[in-house]
Amino acid sequence: MIADLVAAGYLVSIPFGENHRYDSVIEKDNALFRVQVKTGRLRNGVILFNCYSSHSHRGGPTCRQYIGEVEFFGVYCPDTDCTYLLPLSEMLTHRGHLRVAPVKNGQMKGLKWAQDYILGKSRRGKLVEVGTAVVSEVPASGATAPS
Repeated sequence: MIADLVAAGYLVSIPFGENHRYDSVIEKDNALFRVQVKTGRLRNGVILFNCYSSHSHRGGPTCRQYIGEVEFFGVYCPDTDCTYLLPLSEMLTHRGHLRVAPVKNGQMKGLKWAQDYILGKSRRGKLVEVGTAVVSEVPASGATAPS
């Protein structure tokens, strides 16, 4: 994830110590954004990932969302071999969904397409189209900037 962010032109910082609500801080054009990194799994044409953290304590398991504590989710999906950068404001549910394959019933409304959030190229060297959902500009170098 960090290598993909750096390759996309971000400056990346990692918090020192433990128990931070974010995994890295990215900087672009003098603006800082906190990023929580997640692993996505491809299931039935959709990349799924959790938009919360879970812990087990004496009282049982607890789940906690990241609202107000991060600005982006960075999602790496080994099945697609791509990294995605998504604004928290678009993932206010407990489970993130990024569609890779078309819906069988033809529905199009409300879908979040993985290609719109992709961060650069896949590790296999396949050129991937960078969408505009998170990108405000795409310089010739392939770097992207949060909108």
